[in-house]
Amino acid sequence: MTDISPQACDLLIEAGWVVPVEPHAVVLEDHAVAVSGGRIVAVLPTAEARARFSATEVVQRPDAALIPGLVNAHTHNPMTLLRGVADDLPLMTWLQQHIWPVEAAVIGPEFVADGMALAIAEMLRGGTTCANENYFFPDVQAAVYKKHGFRALVGLPVINFPTAWARSDDEYFDKAGEVHDQWRDDPLIATAFAPHAPYTVSDANFERVRMLSDQLDTQVHLHTHETAQEIADSLKEYGQRPLARLDRLGLVNDRLIAVHMTQLTEAEIHLCAERGVHVAHCPESNLKLASGFCPACALQRAGVNLAIGTDGCASNNDLDMLGELRTAALLAKAVANDATALDAATTLRAATLGGARALGFGERIGSIEPGKEADLVCVDLSALETQPLHHVLSQLVYATGRQQVTDVWIAGRRKLDARGLVDIDTAALVANARQWRQRIAALGR
Repeated sequence: MTDISPQACDLLIEAGWVVPVEPHAVVLEDHAVAVSGGRIVAVLPTAEARARFSATEVVQRPDAALIPGLVNAHTHNPMTLLRGVADDLPLMTWLQQHIWPVEAAVIGPEFVADGMALAIAEMLRGGTTCANENYFFPDVQAAVYKKHGFRALVGLPVINFPTAWARSDDEYFDKAGEVHDQWRDDPLIATAFAPHAPYTVSDANFERVRMLSDQLDTQVHLHTHETAQEIADSLKEYGQRPLARLDRLGLVNDRLIAVHMTQLTEAEIHLCAERGVHVAHCPESNLKLASGFCPACALQRAGVNLAIGTDGCASNNDLDMLGELRTAALLAKAVANDATALDAATTLRAATLGGARALGFGERIGSIEPGKEADLVCVDLSALETQPLHHVLSQLVYATGRQQVTDVWIAGRRKLDARGLVDIDTAALVANARQWRQRIAALGR
């Protein structure tokens, strides 16, 4: 006799539409996703799911699209506490005359932990479930991400001058090794090397990064080709453009997450495609700092894996990945002078599976497929701002705001419930942010 009793699962999410991302550009109407042990076990029509599964929890969202959690492919999350400190300035003036001096006065474990907590709450409310982090005190960052059950690739900083985190080249690398070893087997937290930029890292330190990246099989997260001035300075100092210099040092490969990339020749685009380089596109930060325009469409069409990031709150000024999607798509069309450039499905893919692959997490997250970890987001499309609903993908990219994110899960654990953060005291976060504003204002900058 055949056993036809329902299969037990932890969670069944029934959605008006499931957007799996893989296969590309597919929207599944009236579908459900079954989750057990933090992983997706099935994606199937809702009626079939009800017959096949007996779930501990059933979540019904008939007016929502269920999408993979958004992956913020480049951010400096402790800098939420510097939101609005120095606006409307060019990059090097902003960085050297404002951001670095303020950071020097306040940076430390407390600043990093408090900024991280505020950022995690903001990201969850906007449907982001994973971040590629680049800042100091990575030990603190990792601990805060872990405390909140948030997925992250934590950068291990390398820069040519002393900071509150490390005073010498050897100390940067010694501490990087310690943090990497501490988190090497964690299910949510991984580490990458994060040399700051070609203009702040020496050849010798880049060579050490490349050697250790090869040995430890870790990504390298690097700002590069961000401004025209960076290119001019590199030509003057090294006789090479930054990408050529990085190639000479063995870093142009499939572990490189190249951030910004606003200044690229056609040959450089093809080199990135050939070597498997990942590009983290940060359109709003680049626009705000007038750094230039990443040729996102040309990169994507050449076969480069494209990811999307917000950058930090000091230069964006938010962590709104849904907003970043819209900006990325619109900007790509203007830069390419082509209305078909970076269509809605391709843009959403960059912010999910593209980001996951850039971080080395592509086998685990980034799409809604059986076997992958259940990093999932419900976006309510019933609001008047997203009506009438002709095309789900277009609506998600071009019309949806982050306030329409209702539910978030990371590895099957609920993090946002009907817009309410789970196990996070929002009032305390706001009060803490206000005291940091007072402390920073007292610096008189």
